Amino acid sequence: MKTMIRATCGLALTLLCTAPWAGVECTVEYGGARSLYHAEPTSQPYEVQPRDFGTYFQMRIVYRREPADLAGIRVYVYGTKGDVPVLIHQGRWPLPGDGRRPVPGFTGLQRVYEPLRGTELEYQCDYSPEARP
Repeated sequence: MKTMIRATCGLALTLLCTAPWAGVECTVEYGGARSLYHAEPTSQPYEVQPRDFGTYFQMRIVYRREPADLAGIRVYVYGTKGDVPVLIHQGRWPLPGDGRRPVPGFTGLQRVYEPLRGTELEYQCDYSPEARP
């Protein structure tokens, strides 16, 4: 029975890790924990909500394909001071490559330092314009 459970969990994890995705996917590391943050294209950038990382950081990824003059990827990292998020990092990239092919690690490794508490968040993002296996 234990073997069956392990096999099922292993298969589920494999399917989860290899599920097709399209958009921007960032690997974020904070406090020794690593997680994925996925962003799909949006036409409403101001409606994209930030995601919490620990108690001191928030991150927001805005991926736009249209209009052409605004197409690109923006990453915003906020430090939280009480209830008020303060922008401490902004990364801006045009659509990677020709915008039609996957580009792994297009942001390079980014390190964001929050000076009040001396904490650091790291991220690196991959780009895929359409679902990939």
